Amino acid sequence: MRPEITRAPPPLDSNLHSLSRQLIELRIEHADLDATIDRLAEGSPQDELLLRRLKKRRLALRDQIARLENILDPKEPA
Repeated sequence: MRPEITRAPPPLDSNLHSLSRQLIELRIEHADLDATIDRLAEGSPQDELLLRRLKKRRLALRDQIARLENILDPKEPA
C-alpha cells in the first residue's frame, strides 16, 4: 500500500483584504446606513440622538470611501 499524501488546504483568498474589496464593503455599509436613516426619519416619534449618530457614521464612511477611491484611482499623476 502507498501512503496517502495529504495536501495543504488551498490558500485563503489573497484579495480578502484588498483595497478594492474594502471599498465595496464600505459602499454597501453606506447604502445600508442610508436606508436605515431614511426609515428612521419617516417614523414618529424620531430618536434625534440616534439619527445624529447614524448620520455621523454615514459621513465618516463617505470620507473613508473618498480616501480609498483616491488611493485606487489618483486624479493627479504621481
